[in-house]
Amino acid sequence: MGDLDKSGPSIGLRHENKSMLNMRRANLLSIILFFIITLGLGFLGGWFGSRSELSHNGTAIQKEVVSQQGDVIRNIAQTVGQSVVSINVTQSSSSSVNDSIFGFQTQPTTQRAAGTGIILTSSGYIVTNRHVVPSGATNVSVTLANGKVLDSVTVIGRTNSTDSLDIAILKINNTNGQKLVPANLGNSNKVQVGDSVVAIGNALGQFQNTVTSGIISGFGRSIQASDGSGLSSENLDGLFQTDAAINEGNSGGPLVNLSGQVIGINVATAASAQNIGFSIPINNVSGIIKNIENTGKFERPYLGVVYVPIDASVKNKYNLSVDQGAYILPSSVTGQSGVVDGSPAAKAGLQEGDIITEVNGSTINMNNTLTSLVDNYSVGTNVTLKVIRNGKTLSVPITVGSMPLS
Repeated sequence: MGDLDKSGPSIGLRHENKSMLNMRRANLLSIILFFIITLGLGFLGGWFGSRSELSHNGTAIQKEVVSQQGDVIRNIAQTVGQSVVSINVTQSSSSSVNDSIFGFQTQPTTQRAAGTGIILTSSGYIVTNRHVVPSGATNVSVTLANGKVLDSVTVIGRTNSTDSLDIAILKINNTNGQKLVPANLGNSNKVQVGDSVVAIGNALGQFQNTVTSGIISGFGRSIQASDGSGLSSENLDGLFQTDAAINEGNSGGPLVNLSGQVIGINVATAASAQNIGFSIPINNVSGIIKNIENTGKFERPYLGVVYVPIDASVKNKYNLSVDQGAYILPSSVTGQSGVVDGSPAAKAGLQEGDIITEVNGSTINMNNTLTSLVDNYSVGTNVTLKVIRNGKTLSVPITVGSMPLS
């Protein structure tokens, strides 16, 4: 009995210790669970708070970017806009009138048109499109950004009607004390698809210095442009495509990058589509501009070859060895010599069937044609062509000449 009594309390004590231990464990688990729930709720609250903050920050950043771009465009409108002029043209033409006594008679009529131009120099040279100041233009005046009209304006020169470069140069002879602000010209070879641009021009011939914005949608485009009458058209090559709104009257105005540099001259818009406009890369005109600034003469850089840009179909058709370049066509294809007699190309010894692949180290491709690369140089400049002839690569020095304008 003594042993049982001794063992009873001992056994009871061990039961009591287990119960207390279990209670302590339960309390500890409750405390741990409480902390876990508390930490979890804190984490979730912080996560939702950070997401809300990120959302607000994202909206703020987006608003800041839009605001900054708006500031840039506003600045471009104010600075580059000073270099943009509206061009007013009076053109004489003849029309037949039915006279009841003398029958049909030809009478002179007067037409008015408007376009846009870019001031190149403080002395008054302006670049615009050829079709803005056609050969029949009898009177040309310009309206400056401040509204002042200058009447003494001369057409210095224009490319001929078959030239793929639609360019003319004007000269303000008397500024009447007005200060002319030349535009800052950029490098169109650096332009990439997706770059933001701004177009400025005399929209519809009545809304002076209209500003629109967009992006470069493509480059190296070739189009056939019409004057809208259906009576004449022109083939234009190597153009930028942009979705910045370009309307009638914008022709000859600048396409500007966000640094305020002119990288193109607006030339056409697609009438059957929305937000498709075209612009001449400014580098394609740099040779003409250099000649004007240096000599005051309108001269179009020229080599004197009849060629076709090489692509996959041209390569296959003529069994050529390269994927890109300028292939000088044989007379059997064109019916005329591929190398114009007396031209710089003839003097340099270029031959039909030659493939020109580079101009002064710049590669010829569908985005940089032979013509557009040569247009970078002024008349009289010596350049070196890389030419493939009968499988051999040659370096051919040549002097850039002046294209006949008639």
